[in-house]
Amino acid sequence: MTELTSATPELGKAKKERISLADVPWWVVIIILIGIYVTFAVLSNERYIEAFRFILPGVKITMQVTVLAYALALVIGLIAGLMRVSKNPVLYALSTLYVEIIRGLPMLVILLYAGYVISPAIRDATHRAITFSDLQEGIIGLAIGYGAYLAEVYRAGIESIHRGQMEAARSLGMTYMQAMRYVILPQAIRRILPPLGNDFIAMLKDSSLIALLAIPDLLQMGRLFVSRTFRAFEGYNSVALLYLVMTLFLSLLVRTIERRWSVG
Repeated sequence: MTELTSATPELGKAKKERISLADVPWWVVIIILIGIYVTFAVLSNERYIEAFRFILPGVKITMQVTVLAYALALVIGLIAGLMRVSKNPVLYALSTLYVEIIRGLPMLVILLYAGYVISPAIRDATHRAITFSDLQEGIIGLAIGYGAYLAEVYRAGIESIHRGQMEAARSLGMTYMQAMRYVILPQAIRRILPPLGNDFIAMLKDSSLIALLAIPDLLQMGRLFVSRTFRAFEGYNSVALLYLVMTLFLSLLVRTIERRWSVG
């Protein structure tokens, strides 16, 4: 009996050790170790230091385009999403037409269309009273493209809320928009937070396409570095590493927000 009693704490301790090892996010540990190795390798190589100094200004442009375009896409997606669940046939038809057409086009085509078709057409129609810079064209193109995807995310979130809540809000004297604003949308946004975060990370990566509009973002600065120095290995490795750092940081940030806003 004494031996069994003395063995029980040891078994419990071993079980706790096994559980704690299983709970360790090993992928984070591996990424940190790789990051330390890559950082040491980069800082000890003058060619990489030169590449980073040349390319780093593009990070600011990339983040600026991503944040502004995503904020605009959230507004476009919300409006289109509300129209998609509307009982008005005209609003439903217009929003469905927008979503189906934009989702059927590659993002690169949308950006080229925004930069070389829509912008010149508006400029000529207004006799240069309204003009867009290359940066604004890239932001508008990304926002229009991702607005269609976010519209479907909003629609799915709104439709996931039970209809009885809308009926209860209307029975209390709320208008349709008041019920949507104070009752339906707060719950829907909590549910669609993970896909919204994933789309933000996806937009960060797709923002590299604006390099074709001659915008000095991260990828464009990398291309310029390679064209001037003919060091493609160091140039594109630096671009890939910076994109990887930004996406991993945003992934951790999105997961943290998801834990705090998760629905029980």
